[in-house]
Amino acid sequence: MAHKQNNKTLIIVESPTKARTITKYLGSKYIVLSSMGHIIDLPKSRLAIDIDHDFQPEYITMRGRAKLLNELKKNASLASRVLLATDPDREGEAISWHLKKALSEKNSNIQRVEFHEITDSAINEAIEHPRDINLNLVNAQQARRILDRLVGYHLSPILWKKVKKGLSAGRVQSVALYIICEREKEIESFVPSEYWTLDALLSHHNIKFRASFVSFKGDKDYLKKKEHADEVIAHLDGKTFKVVSVSKKERKRRPQPPYITSKLQQDAANRLGFTSAKTMMVAQQLYEGVDITGEGPVGLITYMRTDSTRISPISLEALRKYISAHYPPEYFPETPNIYTNKKGAQDAHEAIRPTNVARDPELLKKDLTPDQYKLYRLIWKRFVSSQMTGEVSLATTSLLHAGDCEFRASGSIVLFDGFTIVEKEEKTGRDTLPELKEGDSPKLLDLVPEQHFTSPPPRYNDASLVKFLEESGIGRPSTYAPTINTLIKRFYVVRHGKQLVPTMLGRIVNDILAKFFPVLISIGFTSSMEEKLDLIEDAKSEWVGMIRDFYFPFIETVKHAEEHIEEIKGVLDEDTDFTCEKCGKPMKKKLGKYGFFLACSGFPECKNARPIPLGQCPVANCGGNVVKRSSKKGRPFYSCTRYPDCTFITRDVPAEKSCPQCGSALFVKKKKGGGETLFCLREGCGYRIDILNE
Repeated sequence: MAHKQNNKTLIIVESPTKARTITKYLGSKYIVLSSMGHIIDLPKSRLAIDIDHDFQPEYITMRGRAKLLNELKKNASLASRVLLATDPDREGEAISWHLKKALSEKNSNIQRVEFHEITDSAINEAIEHPRDINLNLVNAQQARRILDRLVGYHLSPILWKKVKKGLSAGRVQSVALYIICEREKEIESFVPSEYWTLDALLSHHNIKFRASFVSFKGDKDYLKKKEHADEVIAHLDGKTFKVVSVSKKERKRRPQPPYITSKLQQDAANRLGFTSAKTMMVAQQLYEGVDITGEGPVGLITYMRTDSTRISPISLEALRKYISAHYPPEYFPETPNIYTNKKGAQDAHEAIRPTNVARDPELLKKDLTPDQYKLYRLIWKRFVSSQMTGEVSLATTSLLHAGDCEFRASGSIVLFDGFTIVEKEEKTGRDTLPELKEGDSPKLLDLVPEQHFTSPPPRYNDASLVKFLEESGIGRPSTYAPTINTLIKRFYVVRHGKQLVPTMLGRIVNDILAKFFPVLISIGFTSSMEEKLDLIEDAKSEWVGMIRDFYFPFIETVKHAEEHIEEIKGVLDEDTDFTCEKCGKPMKKKLGKYGFFLACSGFPECKNARPIPLGQCPVANCGGNVVKRSSKKGRPFYSCTRYPDCTFITRDVPAEKSCPQCGSALFVKKKKGGGETLFCLREGCGYRIDILNE
């Protein structure tokens, strides 16, 4: 029986939040529904790529999504037309393409609309200018999906067979793992070397300042050991410090452009302590809509996956009006500041900016969660400052001689704060010097020698890894956060504070990939694959040929690896001092899907397994151990193995150390501004110590 049309337009987006925000701007002639992301995709259980017929993919309705798809079909059959308003990127285009194919039997009037911010004007402008599906975008997404499926489908079984069941390997994630593991090798092989610094504390006209050692008898690398420092100090005994030159230079510091995805992730990591995944999750909330008092759901920022610093002429005009109205004239440049995109940027979307610059973060604070407020404030301030005048400072450098030694004193003062006025809480002052001139002889107050050792390169954190991936051309704005998340989820990498540290499992997998699939983890190769995907998007290349060129050499490498990789199953298992309470055999430490656990060595006859004890229970005279457990909602907590006899429970995370005073498990909490506090929960103990993370 045919359904009667209702003359309404059906709009389909990905998320319910986005649907709710869009509904607010549209009248009763529109119905806005959500697809909840992908509805149609490759099946998980098989390759589903027809190698013999141009790598054609076999798509199916995802498990658990049939009911939702039928509901969308029903609404499509009733609507006069269907507008697909998924996200404005390759992934969103592919979702729209699948939806159009699935809904066409119910409604032939289906078009695509695209907007980069969820505002009244942007939505209505998009609806007035619908378009066809962009098959070039679809093909680029499809090529990436097929490429990643081919890699994962063929590499993962090798890891199952040779190392451990359940392991997997991905294309971009394998390169990121390689980068992290190589840095760890650099750190382990690093041999520190000693060097010294020597500062002279001086005074001129009762103003104290510091000058740093530059050279001794022309040798700038003289201070290698303590005896060298002692020799220089002895040489300076009774010597007069004299200013031999003073140079002053006015420096102008330009504001930074509005955020692109990678830079937002880096700043949110460095300044807010957010992981890349958390940054993107909160940004998604701000983009899709937040309930604002008196207004309902409002999209606060533009689309958060972008590699372009461009902003629209309308938003630029609004920003310049805002600056001229809220700041003195000297902060307002005569002409707009112009920023160029990095090489290879797609420039498909604007930079990440507020949808309305008049929405000051402080005015919205009561309506936002703390994380939403922090990230919105970061985006808003960067956007406003990007179109202000530069900071002007005066840098002074004075060279001083004392005997055969040269010292340098540097300082600067801010003459005009410029765009930094937006960051009112940040100090813009620098070290200042007294007014020195050539021939002056400041008084020596003290000499301060200090021993140092060269440091190994730092481990990657979210910010530095994203920076490296971006600069190397690996991945795109949408892939940085999922790449890091996948490595952690697979237990190839763990976080120590902010640092990303490879596990033994991660290093084993990386060693196998590096030995047998060196091309696959090559930075240059992975970057070139991204460029090829970009060419497909620009209709300058054809996806089937690109996949073919990759697949056949790759599959030969797979066959060679299957024959030559030695089986190393069980290498991750460790003997322990724990005994199975069911059969008395020793327990082994094993790695499972959710991390390490204890399992009976008598498996499969005895299948006993339990969490690894994380230290003695803090309850006096208990005798139990602290173990990790999960609530019904999957949230971790820690309790005693003697539950219910012992009711100790906490969400504080155990440290990897025991209390030096009582032997109980220590727990750890992050401190504001960085660092951690280790503390004991045993009553009457009170042990507590602050530690700093690198």
